[in-house]
Amino acid sequence: MEEELKCPVCGSLFREPIILPCSHNVCLPCARTIAVQTPESEQHLPPLLHRAAGGGGGGGDHADKLSLHSETDSGYGSYTPSLKSPNGVRVLPLVPAPPGAAAAAPRGAGPASSSLTCPQCHRSASLDQRGLRGFQRNRLLEAIVQRYQQGRAAAAAKCQLCDRSPPEPAAVLCEQCEVLYCGPCQLRCHPARGPFAKHRLAPPPAPPGAPGGGGKGAGGGRRLPTCAEHDLENYSMYCVSCRSPVCYRCLEEGQHGKHDVKALGAMWKQHKAQLSQALNGVSDKAKEAKEFLVQLKNLLQQIQENGLDYEACLVAQCDALVDALTRQKAKLLTKVTKEREHKLKVVWDQINHCTLKLRQSTGLMEYCLEVIKENDPSGFLQISDALIKRVQVSQEQWVKGALEPKVSAEFDLTLDSEPLLQSIHQLDFIQMKLAWFTFDPSSAHRDIVLSNDNQTATCNSYDDRVVLGTAAFSKGIHYWELHVDRYDNHPDPAFGIARINVVKDMMLGKDDKAWAMYVDNNRSWFMHCNSHTNRTEGGVSKGATVGVLLDLNKHNLTFYINGQQQGPPAFENIEGVFMPALSLNRNVQVTLHTGLEVPQCVKQPKLPNN
Repeated sequence: MEEELKCPVCGSLFREPIILPCSHNVCLPCARTIAVQTPESEQHLPPLLHRAAGGGGGGGDHADKLSLHSETDSGYGSYTPSLKSPNGVRVLPLVPAPPGAAAAAPRGAGPASSSLTCPQCHRSASLDQRGLRGFQRNRLLEAIVQRYQQGRAAAAAKCQLCDRSPPEPAAVLCEQCEVLYCGPCQLRCHPARGPFAKHRLAPPPAPPGAPGGGGKGAGGGRRLPTCAEHDLENYSMYCVSCRSPVCYRCLEEGQHGKHDVKALGAMWKQHKAQLSQALNGVSDKAKEAKEFLVQLKNLLQQIQENGLDYEACLVAQCDALVDALTRQKAKLLTKVTKEREHKLKVVWDQINHCTLKLRQSTGLMEYCLEVIKENDPSGFLQISDALIKRVQVSQEQWVKGALEPKVSAEFDLTLDSEPLLQSIHQLDFIQMKLAWFTFDPSSAHRDIVLSNDNQTATCNSYDDRVVLGTAAFSKGIHYWELHVDRYDNHPDPAFGIARINVVKDMMLGKDDKAWAMYVDNNRSWFMHCNSHTNRTEGGVSKGATVGVLLDLNKHNLTFYINGQQQGPPAFENIEGVFMPALSLNRNVQVTLHTGLEVPQCVKQPKLPNN
């Protein structure tokens, strides 16, 4: 959350934050720094000087006399780049005109035009005579920053010289040394004699909310905000047209008299509800992102292990060959290493990207939750629209497919060790045409029961549960079969393919991560995203065989029952990384057969009834 509490100009925690017309925030001293003053005649353009906020004569007072006056009806103007602040933001400090400039100016010339450019979106606005005090103070942000500083100070109130872990709580603070000591360390390292005799020892900073801790609590004695136009009047209504809290005198005397206004409390509750609802979506995505990060880290381990396995097999095969294989062995090892490094780089890039988005979303969530805790309706409504938009944008960044691995842990590499000696210089990896794999016990639902070296699967539950294969396919043509060993009470097993993060506690094909055919004893259907299509006559029973043909060259998926194609190609235009998948309940048991040749002759498919 700390990034949400830092000024974009100085990079430090906000001090007296004000709200710009674009809904971004900036420190009041920094606003003085980035204000630009240009005489209308532009006769006396001073050199660009970078001056600290509040420094030099009455520059700060002069800057405070600047205020918002839109260049256009939207309140925004153009952005003119200039110098850069230490935080990387382009700024042009306010510089007083040279001596005598006022006298030299022609009589009747207008006042100097001033503008303020937002350091984040680079929108600028002209300013009038009311000064920076005309901008509304972001009281909620100011209170949250103060609480954050108190919490950080309390967490830091530990002895800085302790050898123990964790350090002991600090008992005193030496104001000259600026070091916190616990009792034993103070006696040992800072005795009250010699050069330390004149040092002043003070109590350590008190935690927030403790007696004498200072600061304003969340519900403490904070003064009720008053109207910027009428100092003695409290805000009581909310102008929907201007999106600003107003007092009753603003309605009677000011520009809001004919505007659409609503009760302040009602609008406060409405905007809080909108922000809370938007946060729910971001919270769900953040939870998915955390789970996805765990999945990616497991994928890293699998890639490492599989890469080492491939290297070991390769070395064993090459060492069994004649000396002529030595040079070729080095080339093959390099290819395996490059493949592993490529996969690792892709996954690390995905982890870093997902971590960054998760950190941004989490920081925004924590900041929004702190805003929701506030009991200041007007202050909340000052920033709620912008926060709601930010939360919605944050939710939209988790687009479909953002939480799916870009690579598989499997290596599509195998070594043919049978070539003749004269072909040794052509030795290279070939893609495995026949895929040998089993059911994967590590990713299967806990109700799945595997046996027969993980080639036979059944289930302990009456509900459908999913198990995946150990292979992942991204290219080529692959065919495998499942033999129905037991079929009782007419269940609906589902056969097909899935992503690695498919939901495993419901029938295959009900979510968007699986493509399947589910079948009973009379007919079958294709299913993806819980959409049922192509009902086809012909079911399964004990002894039946279901074939699955995944053609990633043509990007389609076809099913067979007892050697005959079941309906048309089930799914087309499928791309990505897929794993063999199966869902079943306790009334079914199947055995997996892999390493099969792709069917060459396909019988005419049965036409679907629908």
